[in-house]
Amino acid sequence: MPAPENPLTCLQSSRRNLIRMSAIVASAIVAKTTPAAANDFHKDFHCFLKGTTIRTADGDSKIEDLAVGDLLPTVFGGACPIQWIGRYRFKRSDPTKAWVKDVLPIRIARSALGPDVPHADLYVTKTHALLIDGLLAAAGNLINGTTITSYDARELDELEFFHIKLEHHDVIYAEGAPCETLLNVDENAANFAEYLREYGPPTGEETPCAPLLRYSYRRGEIRSCFRSAISPWIDRRQEVDIIRDKLDARGIALLRQSELMS
Repeated sequence: MPAPENPLTCLQSSRRNLIRMSAIVASAIVAKTTPAAANDFHKDFHCFLKGTTIRTADGDSKIEDLAVGDLLPTVFGGACPIQWIGRYRFKRSDPTKAWVKDVLPIRIARSALGPDVPHADLYVTKTHALLIDGLLAAAGNLINGTTITSYDARELDELEFFHIKLEHHDVIYAEGAPCETLLNVDENAANFAEYLREYGPPTGEETPCAPLLRYSYRRGEIRSCFRSAISPWIDRRQEVDIIRDKLDARGIALLRQSELMS
C-alpha cells in the first residue's frame, strides 16, 4: 500500500495549480489586446523545432539533416524508414511584437521526464505528444512552470519546425525522449506538394499507436489545473492531470536539488 502523500506537499501543489489557472486566464486576456506578429500560423500542427536531435539507426542526427529513407528506431515497429518530412516556417516581420502564442513551442528541460530524459532541452509544439506511462500526452497539457514551460522565442525572428512521417504512426526518440511521429499529413505544411506528388492525397485519419491524450487548449488547461488544485480534498483528476502532477513534483524536486548544489 503506497504511503500517504505529505499534506504540506499536497497544499503546495494545490497552490501552484491555482496560480497556473490565474496565469492562463491572464494570458488569454493579454492575447486579446496585444498585437502579435507572424506571417501565418496553423495552431494544430505537431512538430519538432529545428535543431532537435533524432535517434537514427546510424546514430543521432539533427532533424533538418534527415532524409527520406533514413532508418529510425521506434518503440512499436522496430527500425522504420522515413517516408516524408513535413516542414513549417514562420517569420516575425516586426521584432517589437510578440510571437503568435499558438506557434510557440514548449520547452521540455533536460531530465524533465526522468533521469537524463530528455538528455538535452527538447522543443516541440503544444499538440505534439510524448509517450509517458503508456499514453501519448500532448506537450501543452504538461506545462508545470519549472521543467516544462512555454518558450517565448523572443530572440528569434524565424521559427522552423519539422515532423517525420513513417509508414505507420509510432514513437521515435528526440533528444532521447519518446515522441510521436506524424499521425496525419497536414496540407498546411510548406512542402505538402511533395507528399502529394509522391503518395497522392492523404487517405483519412490513421489509428494512433497508443492511447492519445490530445491538447486541451486554454479552457481545458484551466479545468485540468482546477481538478489538480482540489485533488487533496476531492480527487477528480483525469489521466493527463495525474501525469502532469507527477512531472510537476519531479520538477520541484529537481529545482530544490539544484538550489542545494549551488
